[in-house]
Amino acid sequence: MKTIYVDNNATTRVDAEVLEEMLPYFRENYGNPSSMHTFGGNVAAKISRARERVAALINAEPEEIVFTSCGTESDSTSIWATIEAFPEKKHIITSRVEHPAIKNLFEHLSKKGYQVSFVPVDKKGNLNLDYLYEHLTKETAIVSIMWANNETGVTYPVDEIAAAVREKGVVFHTDAVQAMGKLEVDVKNTAVDLLSLSGHKIHAPKGVGALYLKKGTKFSPFLIGGHQEHGRRGGTENVAAIVGLGKAAELAKKRLEASALKTAALRDKLEKNLLERIPNSMINGDTEHRLPNTTNISYEYVEGEAILLMMNEFGICASSGSACTSGSLEPSHVLRAMGVPFTAAHGSIRYSLSDDNTEEEIDFIIEHTPPIIKRLRDLSPFWSQRKAS
Repeated sequence: MKTIYVDNNATTRVDAEVLEEMLPYFRENYGNPSSMHTFGGNVAAKISRARERVAALINAEPEEIVFTSCGTESDSTSIWATIEAFPEKKHIITSRVEHPAIKNLFEHLSKKGYQVSFVPVDKKGNLNLDYLYEHLTKETAIVSIMWANNETGVTYPVDEIAAAVREKGVVFHTDAVQAMGKLEVDVKNTAVDLLSLSGHKIHAPKGVGALYLKKGTKFSPFLIGGHQEHGRRGGTENVAAIVGLGKAAELAKKRLEASALKTAALRDKLEKNLLERIPNSMINGDTEHRLPNTTNISYEYVEGEAILLMMNEFGICASSGSACTSGSLEPSHVLRAMGVPFTAAHGSIRYSLSDDNTEEEIDFIIEHTPPIIKRLRDLSPFWSQRKAS
């Protein structure tokens, strides 16, 4: 049975060109980049090249890139480094729809004495910017707002928010993990101080990420150890993965426009057909301001987990939300924040596409999803009650 993978916001396939560039660093070029000898020095040069490629993806300077183990580490590093740099400031701001890497950290900090302002969203998932700006004060240490939502694909006006935050003299961080390779990100034209990205969202391997650290931003390392990453992140570098991230960044920049056009066309076809063929279905999120590859559709009166299990029988791999909340029986915190009705929030499915997807795969999903929903609704007492009323 063929696997039809439409869960690319959870992780992506490692690109063949990325893997090819990584392979020599497992066996032939295995030197430690911190070594004094030429064998290690050659490896260090490859890390520098990867740094240049990642910097080019977001129009940063190479020295502003710090390699990490993942997007979560980049997020945590940004927040902890900032609150340590401004210990007198006990107020922080984020949104109600952030990835768990930020959401759970801010909730943790609220228990440690920090006052947290969680910016609400409307029914389309758009931020209440008036609330954000009203709560921005001289006591605020950091504002962290994601560039694009991992569950709904909704994008946020980071340029506008960053400018307003900078005007107040406050540090601004953005989790741009889902924006990479899908939207143009230019840090030189955006007042962003810290930005997180992750390799496995752009066809690089898992276990590698990067942090953009704008020149002049106050910073103290999260991982304290050796002199690696210019003293900003201790620990021997994951060379092969860093090389892979560099190549993936280069490919993402090169393919950005074509990839956005292709995935948006496939997504729109998927949405249109599923909504037409399945009654009581709806799109969650703003359909104008969103990632080109993502749609989140609710099917009322059925459980998302049951949908996924039946889709899996046909080899279709999707998601009911963030992979980092997999296994939770609670509705998505993102959909709850948007006020999606309980009967719909439980039956939400996220489809996230990549260049690997084909029109034939989309046709297959369109063909098999309506019977799945019908079968589950026929078993649902809630659906029966609704039909009878």
